[in-house]
Amino acid sequence: MENKLTTEQSSIYNNLENMDTFELLSNINREDKTVPMILEKAIPSIKKLVDAIYDKMKDGGRLFYIGAGTSGRLGILDASECPPTYGVPHDLVIALIAGGDIALRKAVENAEDNYEMGWKDLQKFNINKNDVLIGIAASGTTPYVIGAVKEAKINGITTGCITCNKNSPLALEVDFPVELIVGPEFVTGSTRMKAGTAQKLALNMISTTVMIKLGRVRGNKMVDMQLSNKKLVTRAVQMIMNELHIDEQLAEKLLIEHKSVRNAIDTYNLNKS
Repeated sequence: MENKLTTEQSSIYNNLENMDTFELLSNINREDKTVPMILEKAIPSIKKLVDAIYDKMKDGGRLFYIGAGTSGRLGILDASECPPTYGVPHDLVIALIAGGDIALRKAVENAEDNYEMGWKDLQKFNINKNDVLIGIAASGTTPYVIGAVKEAKINGITTGCITCNKNSPLALEVDFPVELIVGPEFVTGSTRMKAGTAQKLALNMISTTVMIKLGRVRGNKMVDMQLSNKKLVTRAVQMIMNELHIDEQLAEKLLIEHKSVRNAIDTYNLNKS
């Protein structure tokens, strides 16, 4: 009997172990190429979620991700990249995974099946009606995530989700569902593949768009990025040189003095005016 969840349906490919390396890679790539088209169809629903996030965050709210397994890891990846990329505080975008940080590297048995634990984990961060919570679950059936968003909604918190099945229990619980129906995986049920790729692309779109709308990008540059290594310092110097039409030595001096691309550019322009 075929599973109604498309993420659990049998792959359209069979006898994978008999394929040679090129055939395996080509077929995986063939499936992967369908994912961006799914995201394009979902842009209207992603827009609604992004606008709701921006409305809260511009007034001081925070963004929370919650998930289990691959979905939880993708949320943590996105949240952890916001501070170095956009210079925002580490407690502005917060991600939780069923089983805690140990689950980033090793599966924690039955963690995702605990309906109450997601909300308990969120309460440690004093989540409130000023914030937004996005549940991430490929299947849309993860108890840890569903319990969390359901309690959040009861408490007046704006909720969204990213899932890869239509009309899933998770999507039915939230204010702004994003459904990315990528179809059966190349390896049956392996949602770290197309489903994971789709979720990552959606998270990229959501956090990047929100940060741009919050003023964390100027032109097309990451003017608030953290200068945490030589590559980023070199990039920052080049940004200042290009924006102000000055030489490298002066750009380096401004960056050392003002600690960020934004501050260096703004102070230089202010002193010139």
